[in-house]
Amino acid sequence: TLHTVQVVTVDPEGKPVPARNLEVKIYKIEWKWWWDRSGDNLADYLGSSYHQPVYTTTLSTTDGKGSFQFKIKYPEWGRFLIRVVDPEGGHATGKIVYIDWPGWAGRSTEKTPSGASMLIFSADKEKYQVGEDAVITFPSGGVGRALVSIESGSRVIDAYWVKAEKDQTVFRFKVTEAMAPNVYVHLTLVQPHEQTANDLPIRMYGVIPLLVEDASTHLEPEISLPDVIKPEEKFSVQVKEKKGQNMTYTLAIVDEGLLDLTRFRTPDPWSNFYAREALGVRTWDLYDMVIGAYGGKLPLLLGLGGDEEGKVAGAKSRATRFKPVVMFAGPFTLNKGGKATHTFTMPRYVGSVRVMVVAGNGRAYGAAEKAVPVRKPLMIAATLPRILGPGEKVDLPVTVFAMEKDIRKVTIEVETNDLLIPAEGNSRTVSFSNPGDETITLPFQVASKTGIARVRITAVSGSETARYDMELDVRNPNSPITAYWEGIIEPGKSWDASWQGPGMGGSNSGVLEVSSLPPVDFGRRLKFLLTYPYGCVEQTTSAVFPQLYLEDVMELKQEEKEEVKKNLLAGIERLKLFLRPDGGFSYWPGGSESDDWATSYAGHFLLEAEAKGYTIPAGFKPAWVRYQKAAARDWTSVSGKYKYLAYQQSDLMQAYRLFTLALAGSAEMGAMNRLRERNDLSVEAAWRLAAAYVLAGQPEAARELIRDKGTKLNAYKGFSPTYGSAERDEAMILETLVLLGDREKAFPLVKHLSSVLSGDYWLSTQTTAYSLMAISRFAGKTKSESGLKFSYTFSQSKSVNASTGKPVIQINIPRNISDQGSVQISNKGVGILYARVLVTGTPETGNAVTSENNLKMQVRYRTLNGQTMDVRSLKQGTDFIAEVTLTHPGVLGYYKDMALTHVFPSGWEIRNLRMEESP
Repeated sequence: TLHTVQVVTVDPEGKPVPARNLEVKIYKIEWKWWWDRSGDNLADYLGSSYHQPVYTTTLSTTDGKGSFQFKIKYPEWGRFLIRVVDPEGGHATGKIVYIDWPGWAGRSTEKTPSGASMLIFSADKEKYQVGEDAVITFPSGGVGRALVSIESGSRVIDAYWVKAEKDQTVFRFKVTEAMAPNVYVHLTLVQPHEQTANDLPIRMYGVIPLLVEDASTHLEPEISLPDVIKPEEKFSVQVKEKKGQNMTYTLAIVDEGLLDLTRFRTPDPWSNFYAREALGVRTWDLYDMVIGAYGGKLPLLLGLGGDEEGKVAGAKSRATRFKPVVMFAGPFTLNKGGKATHTFTMPRYVGSVRVMVVAGNGRAYGAAEKAVPVRKPLMIAATLPRILGPGEKVDLPVTVFAMEKDIRKVTIEVETNDLLIPAEGNSRTVSFSNPGDETITLPFQVASKTGIARVRITAVSGSETARYDMELDVRNPNSPITAYWEGIIEPGKSWDASWQGPGMGGSNSGVLEVSSLPPVDFGRRLKFLLTYPYGCVEQTTSAVFPQLYLEDVMELKQEEKEEVKKNLLAGIERLKLFLRPDGGFSYWPGGSESDDWATSYAGHFLLEAEAKGYTIPAGFKPAWVRYQKAAARDWTSVSGKYKYLAYQQSDLMQAYRLFTLALAGSAEMGAMNRLRERNDLSVEAAWRLAAAYVLAGQPEAARELIRDKGTKLNAYKGFSPTYGSAERDEAMILETLVLLGDREKAFPLVKHLSSVLSGDYWLSTQTTAYSLMAISRFAGKTKSESGLKFSYTFSQSKSVNASTGKPVIQINIPRNISDQGSVQISNKGVGILYARVLVTGTPETGNAVTSENNLKMQVRYRTLNGQTMDVRSLKQGTDFIAEVTLTHPGVLGYYKDMALTHVFPSGWEIRNLRMEESP
């Protein structure tokens, strides 16, 4: 065979240039190999190569291009190095090629033999059809014979001996159906013991895969439908099998843009059911044990194949901004020689769809696809931001496409619901002299309410009509606020309250809370915990901890019980993300170290949840107890970790740790006694340690510890390692008094915490949670003989009688009077009632006011090149960076565990760089 080689010459910039008298040489690369025995009785090939010139010529290029031809004469074969050198510039290039004769292809697929036992052989083809002959060629020394084993993924299909011939041995076998989808040819070449005709090992072996395809396992579905589909019109899809075979199939029609997002390929069932199988037959022999012979090691061969399947190519009502075309039908059965026609209606859509058929009939499989454009002579497209806010102004760009010359004058009309108000009319007219597109803009004002804005755009030109529908959310970016009205109702008296919701119309919701305790404001404070936007371990625990005791305090409807259970289970599941191998809890998921207070706080919740019948994470408790015990024994005083914090509370952290160990039934008495003996023990730590003694079965020691301790605490907030406050610590004291059964001393604390919870004070998540939890435990121990008895009337509706044996009851305010309404409550019991109306709503967007307190903030907007820019006027498609700088003014101590919230206008789209970098 005459081989042609193309040569290109270029300059350093890659531009073609002519060259003269290039020297061309072709070398035969010959491997010389032998086997050698090392000191540890392992046999290996030792190999080296030498170059043997077989062809020489000179070459010139014109405009940077040239070529030459050469021929390798029979019986030469193997690897050759083609080297071209420019004698003037000294530059050289080369390429190694493999040349062989038909029937001998692949005799040297391994460039460097690397095992004394490895036999390199080849087949004449990579893939065979059933009924063809497979031709196998292997090198041999003229003595011995070869065991041929044809194996599938699960069994030996055939096995026989072949006599070895001089230099090369060729044998063939018939490919059958049983060999699909692939087989492995396992060849073991065995030579006589102590033969001297060659220096090959006594046994060599090798395995090669052969792909086998059975034509009868293929189905070829055919799809017939119009070349172009029109929106909002019916169309038919005809399905048949090319060879008239029977089949069962499914039919799908999907938007190609949607499929491109995930690089979705039409399913190919044949490639799945007839995927290449791994070698499932294991082989042993005893040749390695023959005295004086070398056979190598069979375990050097690994299982082959079977990896083809791993390869890849690449509740609340909300607006549906993207309505993709997804139609699916089937399964249908088609008899032999039959056809089937299916009729669909294309929705209001412009673009391209992929029609896919996936078929099978037991042992044969196939698939087919066809891409079809969806268009009509007149089409329109429009865009709006992803969301809008009440009171905003928005421009609606509408692009009109005239696809044919008959489209001349087009009238566009826009219909909206009550959330979008036209600012300059809702119709426009566009004229075309030739096919093309034009864009018009219609301004709209967003109404002062929230919901789903709906837009329908209609374009008409003669008999042609096009429509385009859009939906988007109108949401208020402000945070909800709560207003409340409260009163005390003596027995036999009534109390009236009227309210105006604090939020814009439709955003308000309310609850009536009646209790025999001072008002606690369970509704508002629990909502604060449940809607808090950050998810560290402390906030996750705080959101669910008080809900453990809700049913002890107030009457819950069945759906409310289910909601509480769902919340608690979700909290327990999320806490698994914070567990560390040492048994502690990190502050954020996947953290590198355990947080002492968070470990005690989260463990406290899980122990209480377990006591309430919930299942806690498997293996959590033993590891957590070990961590807590080790930390309790190692504790001495304030560690260096928190030395820069304003309020360290090291003794409280140790006392809380000991409390949780006592709660777990593993009280660390030695550490408890050591802490008890400290002269500088703080009030809050003493009360927490007293609770540990109560749980450890020593209430007298607890009373002695707090005998001279009052409940007065110094006010503090914020940046302590316990994330607490004086109110949180008072709640812990209240919990201790409940454990001691001292209700008389506990009640003043209940009143104080109730006033804090029901007031307008901002409370941290942990202060809120622990206060609610402690009051709930106090109320749960309260035994009321009379309970709550009262009647209530909402906005002149019928009077309703209510009663409960629990200390708190909550009644939802009807939605239709949440914005504005009234209630009258009459106390029909013998005790004082505390009533409170709470209404939560989102206020309208107003003028933002800049403020700061012990923290400085600066916001800059920059281009991608770092230049400052003005975002009050932005062109569509502009990319920019929002840069927020926070500065500690140096007034307070060390700040930690801070969170930043940045609300962007509805027209800004946040780029996800991780998605852009994906292949």
